[in-house]
Amino acid sequence: MSAVQHDDGKARCSWPATDPFYVAYHDEEWGVPDWDDRALFEKLILDGFQAGLSWITILRKRDEFRRAFDGFAPEKIVRYGPDKVEELMGNAGIVRNRSKIEATITNAQAYLEIMEDQGFSNYLWGFMDGAPLQNSFNGMDEVPAETPLSKAVSKDLKARGFRFCGPTIVYAFMQAVGMVNDHVRGCYRHTECAAFAKRPSAG
Repeated sequence: MSAVQHDDGKARCSWPATDPFYVAYHDEEWGVPDWDDRALFEKLILDGFQAGLSWITILRKRDEFRRAFDGFAPEKIVRYGPDKVEELMGNAGIVRNRSKIEATITNAQAYLEIMEDQGFSNYLWGFMDGAPLQNSFNGMDEVPAETPLSKAVSKDLKARGFRFCGPTIVYAFMQAVGMVNDHVRGCYRHTECAAFAKRPSAG
């Protein structure tokens, strides 16, 4: 489906429909390049929790996820033991999946190793040569679920110890953090997100 005209006069991608919560996410976050190490870690973890579920489900639980996982601070998550896992399994505000919770601890360790080596943002954006890929799809039916690039990123993440990071999860992550601009051509955010494509200068 191509871009959909909304009552405010703006044409948007079809996937948020008219849900105000989802529309706000589409307008303010999705496709905006994110260069922050910890924020990228959080979004990758949340995309892993999405597996088998809808993104809106995760989005509505995001605040509770942040509280439950100490703001997604990897240096704290890596110290989680069995008692913390059980506490999280009893938290109805998040997705209570033991494998995903335990994977988050493993992923935190992998993240810290990458951070020490080169920085997580540098690592991920290195696959893009530091710049987002600007796609020009006419409708969401043209947007792929995965790409050769998402397969390569997924393979490398897994080799470094990450779990719940298959090619489809990784591509959804890349869309969310603006590594690829998959707003459809008729969506008003397509041009706006393309304008954000240059990485901010350090300092």
